[in-house]
Amino acid sequence: MATAVVSERSLRTTLVSAAKPSVNPWVIALTVTLATFMELLDTSIANVSLPYIGGGLGRSYDEVTWILTTYLVANAVVLPLSAWLSRVLGRKNYYLLCVALFTVTSFLCGIAPSLGVMLCARVLQGIGGGGLAPVEQAILVDTFPPSKRAAAFALYTMAIVTAPAIGPVLGGWITDNYNWRWVFFINIPVGLLSMILTTRFVHDPPAFAKERKTVRTAEGKLKIDSIGIALIGLGSGALEVVLDRGEIDDWFGSSSISWTCALAVLCLVAAVVWELRQEDPVIEFRLLRIRNFAIANLFYFIFGFGLFASTTMIPQILQTVYGYRAIDAGLVLGPGAFVITLLAPAGAQFLQRGLIHPRYMLLIALLIVGVSFLHYSHFNLATDYSHYAWARALQGLGYAFFFVPLTMIAYSQLKPEQNNKASSLTNFFRNWGGSFGIAFLNTASDRRLEYHQSTVGANLQGTSLQLQQQVKNVSHYLTIHGMAPAEATHAAYEYVYSHLQSQAHLLAFMDCFHVIGVITLIAAPIVLLAKPFAIGNKSSAGH
Repeated sequence: MATAVVSERSLRTTLVSAAKPSVNPWVIALTVTLATFMELLDTSIANVSLPYIGGGLGRSYDEVTWILTTYLVANAVVLPLSAWLSRVLGRKNYYLLCVALFTVTSFLCGIAPSLGVMLCARVLQGIGGGGLAPVEQAILVDTFPPSKRAAAFALYTMAIVTAPAIGPVLGGWITDNYNWRWVFFINIPVGLLSMILTTRFVHDPPAFAKERKTVRTAEGKLKIDSIGIALIGLGSGALEVVLDRGEIDDWFGSSSISWTCALAVLCLVAAVVWELRQEDPVIEFRLLRIRNFAIANLFYFIFGFGLFASTTMIPQILQTVYGYRAIDAGLVLGPGAFVITLLAPAGAQFLQRGLIHPRYMLLIALLIVGVSFLHYSHFNLATDYSHYAWARALQGLGYAFFFVPLTMIAYSQLKPEQNNKASSLTNFFRNWGGSFGIAFLNTASDRRLEYHQSTVGANLQGTSLQLQQQVKNVSHYLTIHGMAPAEATHAAYEYVYSHLQSQAHLLAFMDCFHVIGVITLIAAPIVLLAKPFAIGNKSSAGH
């Protein structure tokens, strides 16, 4: 009888395997990376188009910035809940729903006749986009064995690093040559292709089918941690509003920002306390007790902080200080993306062949990234395009060897049934790192601008011989070229003042680069605290 039962089970397994033919894992990887690239591209592509959108909808620039805020808030709310939602709906079904919602709302954003319709569509678009990156990461971890994950995450690295860099360039080119509405319309064919490929090639693994059962009671009723969901959603949304609108509304000089910040802190602290007491929490904070996973999440935060801050900062410098067009400023980011695309697969091969351990590769990457930020901080007004491009390439060299070993460390001590919940947490930290990085950039650059304006301006007193000589030289040049003496003198003072402003702006940005570089270098040795592990080891040794 026992033999008959075993034979029957084997037959069922064979039939199930036959019903779902094996698919090349690289086909699955490319399929899920496609939609994630589209979503990450959309986080930055609309930034350049905001003035055009405001003009098209008849609204001020300050009003249309809510187009970015609403998307980021919805994204921040859904992202930590993605693991729970994928268990409720099924990972493949949830992923398809996210892609479909993102695609449909992209069309609605493109045809929006008013700001109100646009904001509603952006909220729904953020909800759809929030689940794509964590679900893709979970799919990659389950699709590839530990010995081959490095190569898979090299592809993921190229998507999450190059998409935000390409966004401003593509957005500037589209708005200059076509219409801002095409910034959203280009998502539609990509979304449709992603849905077709996902339907055909992506399937939930057997281990995930077991995990799905934990979200229901023995009677089949759905377990809903309504308090946890409410606390996480409200806290994440409030914190994103604080970070995105803080500098615009003068931070704690604004009562609305102060109350929103208090709400965010209260809800998030309560959420952590509540989730730690739950048997099946929405977010599994207990995973942070695992040393390697906790260390990895620290560096996910640092990764997001440095990458998104620098991707935002470099175009701002080139446009504000050097007078570059948006598309030209965006092209400076290209060499970094090229280096990552070229070298990330090579780094993955080094890891898979055991030529270097992930801990040491990550340490080297952190040192390169930190040095690249310090290199930026020594630029001046005479620095040309090539110097910025080479500096970005150096930064790309560090990031090419950053994300793959970091991901291997993160999952080195986890069991297969923990991968889904872990992916939500890693993306949670990466996303918040990016939000904090951009908030730091906006605030610190403004504060340091005020400081440098006062210090540099203090050296330009009316009695300064250098100032008088500079004004004399400029006014003489203008007079020779036909300007009246009085007007030439006035124009000379304006020239000196604009030069002062440019110098102060550049110094403020350089200070931001310096701080990010120092933080990265100080944090780098922490990676050595991670427990050693065998590459390709499927056990959870050390857990």
